[in-house]
Amino acid sequence: MIKIIKLILLIGIVSLIWFLFVLNIGNNAEQKSFIIKQGQGVNEISHNLKEVDLIKNKLVFETWLWFKKAEDSVKAGIYVMPADISIRQLSNLILTIPENQQQTFTIIEGWHRRWPQLITLLDEHNFTHQEFLDITNNKKDWATNYSFLEDAASSATLEGYLYPDTYFIDGSTSLETLVAKALNNFDKKLTADLRQEISRQGKTIFEIVTLASVVEREVSAATDKKMVADIFWKRIEAGIGLQSDATVNFVTGKGLAQPTYADLEIDSPYNTYKYRGLTPGPISNPSIETIEAVIYPTTNEYYYFLTTPEGEAIYSKTYDEHLQNKYKYLD
Repeated sequence: MIKIIKLILLIGIVSLIWFLFVLNIGNNAEQKSFIIKQGQGVNEISHNLKEVDLIKNKLVFETWLWFKKAEDSVKAGIYVMPADISIRQLSNLILTIPENQQQTFTIIEGWHRRWPQLITLLDEHNFTHQEFLDITNNKKDWATNYSFLEDAASSATLEGYLYPDTYFIDGSTSLETLVAKALNNFDKKLTADLRQEISRQGKTIFEIVTLASVVEREVSAATDKKMVADIFWKRIEAGIGLQSDATVNFVTGKGLAQPTYADLEIDSPYNTYKYRGLTPGPISNPSIETIEAVIYPTTNEYYYFLTTPEGEAIYSKTYDEHLQNKYKYLD
């Protein structure tokens, strides 16, 4: 028994010495940049660090963060990792981000310019919401540099074109620069082939983005986006109102799965229960997946759909069937 205890103690001492050695030895790598994105967990971060040889052992890195109770304290950003940095030094670096270190600014698909979380995000980065609205309020201020804005209505804002993605900024980044990053990203995502297809269909980029912004707020699954896009195009062609709850919520600022009767009676060109055709402009900033769904919809025989509280899309061929589904899934 004493021999077993001694063996266990010896193994423990050797393991501790090995752990401290690996923790403090340099990685023999040259200086290089490394990106940690918002929302990445320790396992993903350690995997990426190992992939680029910034750490020699994932277990030691993860165990050290666990020991420091800092697994949830890693800061997103772009880091310049010094040459021959140790795991201990690297861990301290990503837990104590410098003031001017680049940080992330994430725009989520489906957000619009007055989205509450966006307002909070702007405030966290010392931007004012009013300044953001002023900068993005007139497409004419940006159309010279971005051809995709040319066919937008003269009164259009940048709503719909602020591409949802994660952007890296630091203390010197202006709001104009951040907006330009989002527009540059949109310009890149909307490829020449997509623009050519839009033109071939006799549509405009503005029309595509406008409908995509509605689809983005209605359904989340890629297959449903293509289905709903076809339903909306058919309704427009048939002169039937889109009757999109998302457009009503855009007017009211609410997030109701089923707007009230009073909401449906609001007199606004964005209320697609009262006015037919597309809304005057986008109601959110859609992803490229949703834009492609609107360009390449899935042909189907439905004219109605609803989304359950669980997010499932239910389709109907007739209005009577649609009412039955509303009673079954929403009432």
